[in-house]
Amino acid sequence: MKRREHTALVTGFTPFGGETINPSQRIAQELHGRVIAGHRIIGATLPTEFAASLPALDALIERHRPALVLALGQAGGRAEISLERVAVNLIDARIADNAGAQPVDVRVVEKAPNAYFSTLPLKAMLAALQRHGIPATLSHSAGTFVCNQVFYGLAHALARSRRRARGGFIHVPYLPEQAARHAGAPHMSLKTMIEAVKLSLEVALTTRDDEHYAAGTTD
Repeated sequence: MKRREHTALVTGFTPFGGETINPSQRIAQELHGRVIAGHRIIGATLPTEFAASLPALDALIERHRPALVLALGQAGGRAEISLERVAVNLIDARIADNAGAQPVDVRVVEKAPNAYFSTLPLKAMLAALQRHGIPATLSHSAGTFVCNQVFYGLAHALARSRRRARGGFIHVPYLPEQAARHAGAPHMSLKTMIEAVKLSLEVALTTRDDEHYAAGTTD
């Protein structure tokens, strides 16, 4: 019997909020097919829609059965790579999604925990990024839009699974061409973002026990 190939799933989102590009989608596309730490990377795009994002993610996990899932999202206004620690069971949309839906004060999953923590070695990932001179931080808030919904839905699915897959979420800044439309907005090159995610995957796929030290966070 042929042994199943080890895979890792990286997802990004379609552009939203009036943008024509989304760096998270670009990163997932660029990493698709690469081999990192012995795992073939499956890069995929999720719809920025509350109703469609989690079914799309579930289908990808069922199809590829990855050892690790890293979801990416755009956080315009942030200047660093944000390693998200906590997903909350809350949707409170400041703007409508790409299907025009704008849920307010509803749960991602009914009768489920109020929050989940990332199961990735975030502090080890942060240390590696900082050693390579890539601006990065730990964040305690993934927001309450579709990014957080996917992060929570992913964590909930992995917690209920018998498989030992791990997962988490990273927010990335605007690309320079996006920042040009938002006066003074911080940004980062696509090359640097790809390197940051590649390095994060390498650490996550080779590190079981996280480092322990006090680290700064975003608000």
